[in-house]
Amino acid sequence: MRPAPACEADLSVRWLRLAVRVAVVAAVMGTVYLAVTFFQVWRAANTDGAGTSDAIIVLGAAQYDGQPSPILAARLDHAMELRARGVADVIVVTGGNQPGDRTTEASASADYLLAHGVPERDIRREVSGTNSWQSLAAAARFLIEEGRTDVVLVSSPYHALRTEEIADEVGLRGEASPANRSPEGFAAQLGHLGRETVAVGLGRLIGFGRLVDLDERVDRVRTGPGTG
Repeated sequence: MRPAPACEADLSVRWLRLAVRVAVVAAVMGTVYLAVTFFQVWRAANTDGAGTSDAIIVLGAAQYDGQPSPILAARLDHAMELRARGVADVIVVTGGNQPGDRTTEASASADYLLAHGVPERDIRREVSGTNSWQSLAAAARFLIEEGRTDVVLVSSPYHALRTEEIADEVGLRGEASPANRSPEGFAAQLGHLGRETVAVGLGRLIGFGRLVDLDERVDRVRTGPGTG
């Protein structure tokens, strides 16, 4: 015997209420998760974790025919300051080239360091990566072979937490030291913090290696072609 229409309606209402409750709980949990992640991203952006290490890794950004962009130059200047403080002798520069480029981000960075007095023997180049995960994974391979696993990661402030977590994923022990003199304004930095919150949140759930495409889109906002 079929249930009475009133019973069917009551059952439908109950299922609808349950679905609404589940959706509300999921929305609240998602909001809390992103809020906590945003705070962690912001805190990392404002924390200098540089200490004595085996190497300093500079995450790439745009270069223009061999000339580092202002953002990349700020990162390289910060890396040289860390080196002068005795954090590490070796500086690893990262980043491949984009279609049409005559040189790589790493080569442009190395030339900049050489022009500012860093000796060739203290520069390592990672020239294949087109995003942060690829660059750090490639750098990790030769650094681990050299016995250099403790690293300081130099990038723009908003990028600090993600670089640390990617480094951990590829086998390095990394502490971020943000290049706080980046030429980007407050509004741009705030936008980056929001996008990084989403990237870090997703990366923690599914792995940063699976976010390569998102990594490229996030890091190229307002910086032009670069690995971020």
